[in-house]
Amino acid sequence: MKVILAGTAMALALPAAAQETQTVGVSIPAATHGWAGGMNYFAQEAVDRLEEVYPQLDFVLATAGDAAEQVSDIEDMLATRNIDALVVLPFESDPLTGPVAAVADSGAWVTVVDRGLSQEGIEDLYVAGDNPGFGRVSGEFMTSQMPDGGDIVVLRGIPTTIDNERVEGFEEAIDGSGINVLAMEHGNWNRDDSFTVMQDFLSRYPNIDAVWASDDDMAIGVLAAIEAAGRDDVQFVLGGAGMKEMIARTRDGDPMIPANVTYPPAMIGTAIELTAVGLTSSAPVSGEFTIGSVLITPDNAEDYYFPDSPF
Repeated sequence: MKVILAGTAMALALPAAAQETQTVGVSIPAATHGWAGGMNYFAQEAVDRLEEVYPQLDFVLATAGDAAEQVSDIEDMLATRNIDALVVLPFESDPLTGPVAAVADSGAWVTVVDRGLSQEGIEDLYVAGDNPGFGRVSGEFMTSQMPDGGDIVVLRGIPTTIDNERVEGFEEAIDGSGINVLAMEHGNWNRDDSFTVMQDFLSRYPNIDAVWASDDDMAIGVLAAIEAAGRDDVQFVLGGAGMKEMIARTRDGDPMIPANVTYPPAMIGTAIELTAVGLTSSAPVSGEFTIGSVLITPDNAEDYYFPDSPF
């Protein structure tokens, strides 16, 4: 885990523990796919736990089905709840930048999670996974499993800076390894889209040695396409983010899912907790908190298996 904390007066901008109740708004996307479902689970878990730990804090958790609804949620938190802090994972960067900036202008603390805003410097704290590291760890595993090289296909996520960072890290890790990327297309972190993309790959290429799906939802779509096509040339599929079904398959030695790479939806809980610490103490928490990506194998899979999580 890499932690970068600002050691300036800004780090003390949050007030020390006070007697009056302070309100923390938490605004996140609804559970529209697996990772988001896990994020919702860990957000609620964090709120429930921290309300007991910090009786002087009041938490308001809102989930949104699209960017417009999230904008409305945040504007309502500011206007009617007079929030002292906001923890936000933006549905999309551009439409959320203005409303989050308005929260910051009100004097409230702002913690942004995962997807950054379109304008730098608005947030006091940024919490995210290590996207370049996610790609690098994935590429290093590929090269370890394919020492003589081979032909692979790659499914990217939604066209975003996050996706670009992952792909760049992956490409750097496999450079010079003899691994040949036959094709790379966007599966949009979606099972159905990835099923369609993989169907196309299978029809175009008579031999594919392995697949980097770069996300567990996409990996499920890929596996379904391989099974439907009756292909036995694909040796394994590498997804990522730690879906419990995929972790279980790795733990149990499924040769098609030999490993996984973490990008934990529980980072939302980290962000909420750090914000609570800042509101109730003089501990410096401004800056950037980056959660490193870890390779999950049968040896450590049990440590990353959360049976009660929806993801």
